[in-house]
Amino acid sequence: MRIRIVGAGAMGRGIAQWAASAGHTVELADVRPEAVREALGFVASMLDRAVAKGRMSAADREASVARLVPLADPWAAGPDVELVIEAVREDLETKAEVFGKLERALPASAVFATNTSSLSVTRIAATLQDPTRLAGLHFFNPVPLMRIVEVVPGAATRPEIPALLTALVEGCGHRAVTVADTPGFLVNHAGRGLVTEALALLEESVAEPAEIDRIARDVLGLRMGPFELMDLTGLDVTAAVIDSIWQGFRHEDRLRPSFLTPNRVAAGLHGRKTSRGWYAYGNGASGPAPESPVTGDGERPVFLVRGGRRETAAYEEELAGALEAAGVRIERDARPSAEAVVLVPVWGTAVSAAVADGLPRERTFGVEVLPAAGRRRVLAVTAAGDATAARDARAVLARASGDGEPYAVSVVRDTAGSVAQRLLSSVVAVGCSIAERSLAAPADIDLAVTTGLGYPAGPLAWGERVGAVRMLALQRALHATTGDPRHRPTRWVTERAALGLALTDPGTSPADCLG
Repeated sequence: MRIRIVGAGAMGRGIAQWAASAGHTVELADVRPEAVREALGFVASMLDRAVAKGRMSAADREASVARLVPLADPWAAGPDVELVIEAVREDLETKAEVFGKLERALPASAVFATNTSSLSVTRIAATLQDPTRLAGLHFFNPVPLMRIVEVVPGAATRPEIPALLTALVEGCGHRAVTVADTPGFLVNHAGRGLVTEALALLEESVAEPAEIDRIARDVLGLRMGPFELMDLTGLDVTAAVIDSIWQGFRHEDRLRPSFLTPNRVAAGLHGRKTSRGWYAYGNGASGPAPESPVTGDGERPVFLVRGGRRETAAYEEELAGALEAAGVRIERDARPSAEAVVLVPVWGTAVSAAVADGLPRERTFGVEVLPAAGRRRVLAVTAAGDATAARDARAVLARASGDGEPYAVSVVRDTAGSVAQRLLSSVVAVGCSIAERSLAAPADIDLAVTTGLGYPAGPLAWGERVGAVRMLALQRALHATTGDPRHRPTRWVTERAALGLALTDPGTSPADCLG
């Protein structure tokens, strides 16, 4: 295929490298001729690196470079061009101007694709004389390494074009997911679940950014915590995406922005690129400060509350066994002694509920029940908690189990659902809301999120690990306890819990019953 790429910046040159390496002839054009020269030099250097690392032969490198055709005029006639991929700046008027000129220069058979990440594909297409020839083809940076591409049909896109673009993407070794033309498309939309809930936890003073990040990594298994991610991406960019998607979905509560971000953006606290964000960078500082050492009395006895709830029963036994294996004395009486710290495994409800049952409020603390991806436990304290007792409870939870390695223990403010559960519930809920609106197929949602965001599982598969019934119990408890509509259960989870279906099951649609 002969492909013309208009825009030789970071995305354009990445797409050029990807397509040329896969055997396509690539015309690379930009209104700045020097940008084309720089892009070709960059691509050549990337291919040289691939040869040096043994990922490409020297002959394949030469053939790929030969398929790159610098184009002095982006609007030159091109009777053999079959596809145009636009990768210019994210501005509707600019993109409309580019496609208007291309429409006059190229044959009607050439398919147009925009690499927009936030603009409506339909609105871009509407500026053309023939809006049916354009679709979205959203790549992620760096293109050769991020092996996922969103194929986004506009409202008028010809039905054969998404299939053609999907075949191209997968023929070049990437995975393609078909996504509705909605704010944020799929990956950016799905990614709002994590960051918006992290910001809500910070708004409520549940924990500081570093503690939330540690829990996200060590309990949920994310490669990077939400505040580290915002610093890497740039808070100015993240905040703009959050606002855009929230506004695009008509102020959907589940996607609600935080009041914390506008002032930080105005102050230039954007993250790594400004040397200060949620963390400081440069001059010897880089990211979160080390966590506080464990200082309490780890010899105190423990009274472990066993509620008999299905959601926590397995964890109660697992935690009791692990603590006993570490030498902790677990009290088995009906009531805690005067010396014991009281630990309440919580699922969706706050430890304050246990205090209402007559447990000593100054010594009663919550414990996270989600199985940790790393060696971390989470202790939740209420406003009535005694600080010394909390330090002792932390020391008890830090005690090693059979392998001799101690646990890290995060201390957070008591909140319905705990930090990890709220983050997970939000990720799953946003993913499920995408599925229930038929914006993408369940399998595509999970594929795009794991590939594009690097999560350990897609939101639907992640929720299925917990189970639809347990996820519904968590979402109902969060909604009932907080009264915040952001936590309301999704129809997708509610139906599948009632019907015994997996969260990953697309289910039967009305269309399935008509053929």
